[in-house]
Amino acid sequence: MILKTVFILVMMLIPIVSLGQRSTLDFKVHDVGSVRQLVTNMGTWWRAYTNYPGLIYCEYPPRSSEEHVGEGGIWVGALVEGDTLVSCTTSWNSSFEFYPSSEPWDSVWVVEKGERAEIPYWPDYQAVSDQDFVCRYQDYALLNIPSHTPLYVDVLQTSYAWSSPPLDRIIIFNYTIIPTRHRLEKAYIAFWLDGNVGYRGGSWAFALDDYSIYYPERRLGMAVDDNGRDDGDAISPIGVKIFPPDDVDPDSLRWTFNWYSGQGMGAPPSRDGERYLEMSEGVIMQNQLESVGSQFIISFGPFDLQVGDTLKFAVGELFGEGIDGVLDSDVIASWLKERNYRVPAPPPVPPLKITAESQQVLLNWQAENHEVNPETYQDDARADDEPQPFEGYRLYKSTQSENGPWTLLAEFDLPHNQWFNNTGLDYLYTDLGLLNNLEYFYTVTAFSKPDTVIGFPSQESSKAKNARTVTPGPRPPAGVGSVAVVPNPYRGDIAYDSYNPAWEKPGGTRDRWMEQDRKIQFINLPARCEVKIYTLSGDLVHTIEHDHPDIGYENWNLTSTVGQSVASGIYLFTVEDRRGGDVQVGKFVVIK
Repeated sequence: MILKTVFILVMMLIPIVSLGQRSTLDFKVHDVGSVRQLVTNMGTWWRAYTNYPGLIYCEYPPRSSEEHVGEGGIWVGALVEGDTLVSCTTSWNSSFEFYPSSEPWDSVWVVEKGERAEIPYWPDYQAVSDQDFVCRYQDYALLNIPSHTPLYVDVLQTSYAWSSPPLDRIIIFNYTIIPTRHRLEKAYIAFWLDGNVGYRGGSWAFALDDYSIYYPERRLGMAVDDNGRDDGDAISPIGVKIFPPDDVDPDSLRWTFNWYSGQGMGAPPSRDGERYLEMSEGVIMQNQLESVGSQFIISFGPFDLQVGDTLKFAVGELFGEGIDGVLDSDVIASWLKERNYRVPAPPPVPPLKITAESQQVLLNWQAENHEVNPETYQDDARADDEPQPFEGYRLYKSTQSENGPWTLLAEFDLPHNQWFNNTGLDYLYTDLGLLNNLEYFYTVTAFSKPDTVIGFPSQESSKAKNARTVTPGPRPPAGVGSVAVVPNPYRGDIAYDSYNPAWEKPGGTRDRWMEQDRKIQFINLPARCEVKIYTLSGDLVHTIEHDHPDIGYENWNLTSTVGQSVASGIYLFTVEDRRGGDVQVGKFVVIK
């Protein structure tokens, strides 16, 4: 971990702005299933030089704050005109060596089931999974990278994610390697994973109790969290499964599994020749016994590639409950690959429309003529030839976030058949008795009949895709006079974040409450007004400008204009109506 920290600090010294000017850096996050995985068009499973703002790169299961990836990506090594060269998407002791071009379309494309995209380097691309990402990068897009001699290869990358079990805990990455200038002799491919498995707290301690294991017959490596220690017991290891080219006998290839202990005791080499030797040595190391951190490569080859040849392979990213759960996912991923990803799909996402009123929310998901109707979709990947795979709708609610956890409010499905509850279809729901000016979260999904011919379960559209944030409340009053502060008094000894729905919630990607998450609320504000907060002695603490035709409240985090937390005491406030000029004066109490 010391080596990793030093590497990151050194990398940050390179002028990222100049890189961005010559490269269309982009990222997307797979989020339709149970895995939230960051994907960049630099070929990395972590942020690299992109502006991804999150703290966690690979979360499973949702809202667990359980990280699994520190770094991840491919290496390509080969002999080129007598030189031994290796290009790395990411590694310790290496620069980033793959980038997209500067073309604006060389971003990460998102294509969903049933859609097509006109990608300049992939015309008429048709989605395979519920959420496809497509990108392209080269090891020669930037030619001033220190200690890097390019192979001059293009990499086309697609990644597939699914919304519904049993595929929702699997992501498949497909790679196509294309030499553009040189013949590549004795080429090897490696996948490098720095696995950081465990609850993502405020330090790196959670990543220092992992270990690496390998299943040679499966071509499957895992980063596994040791029981106990600082981060407790992780729910899932992370598995990396290699699918070599379809037209190559896996047993004819030379396979290498090599793990590195890290923490100053072992790391991937920095020189191309030494990297290539490790990639091509054909040694399967014994499983790691000491849990000091998991870092490993799985490599395979050799291949001889002429200019314009295509080398295609896939990498499965696998999760589940414990090691056995990942092994189960491996079986599913292998079955999926054998079927060339042709599996029954969920219906399209319902067209959800929401209206918020005082203490209630009205939801409507009936498709209009111009909208996609989940009830009419067809699925030629089913083995039962069911002409109407659609079965019903599910309505969910959360009081915590658009990522759940979700509570099922209602299920509506087709009547008079053998599937589910035969409740009959409906498209309207009113959620009553809500608290005004607090956030609630809703989503509506569509689900299918199971495919009994291949024993494939009912598939449900993504909850995340349709998730909405709604704040019920009255419209702003015509003027001042009824403005109030809640809670009043504000008490620092009350855990407002434990309320349901929570009155105070962590900001950003944090899952733990902090001082800056405190909140009081000014309610019954007119549409345009100015709120000023004073100490009892008349010193101005903070000013809030309010300008919204539909919302009559503003939150304040008990922090002054200069960023200081306010002390206990009595505070005064004034609210000036910007339209009529009337002013209301009031007071509230803070007790910490």
